[in-house]
Amino acid sequence: MTSPTPSAPPVLPGRPCSIAAALHVVGEKWALLAVRELFYGNHRFDRIARNTGAPRDRLTARLRALEEAGVVERRAYSERPPRYEYHLTEAGRDLAPLAQALLGWGDRWLYPEPPVSFSHTPDGHEPHPYDPAWVCRTCGGEGRGEDLHVEIHSPGWTVEGPTVP
Repeated sequence: MTSPTPSAPPVLPGRPCSIAAALHVVGEKWALLAVRELFYGNHRFDRIARNTGAPRDRLTARLRALEEAGVVERRAYSERPPRYEYHLTEAGRDLAPLAQALLGWGDRWLYPEPPVSFSHTPDGHEPHPYDPAWVCRTCGGEGRGEDLHVEIHSPGWTVEGPTVP
């Protein structure tokens, strides 16, 4: 399933920003933890609730909001009683770099030993540790903060803030 392309970005206070718009959709703790569980292959509500620790009513609300935003889709697995699984859409799967960045930051700054690790198994070979990185599509070099240049494209805004007070 292809997720819909938004016709207009959300109107939010402050600087027009894709980070703010993304946080508007997935920036709540239970939403991101539900997405994590879907990445791990847990698609049923009970498992998502158990593994996130989310209150059931709050998790229900977050999954509905993620569905409305096109991040997850419900798929029926039982008609009597009606039961659904949750699956990431293309938009949801595109959250992988965000999840990986948060995981890497937490591993580096919050845990003495990472509680989860990933491995890459290219073409069925032996798995090896997987550590994703931002890579320049032109030169192939790894992107680092000091090497990145910010360009503001929103009318009326500069890096420093709004051009009109």
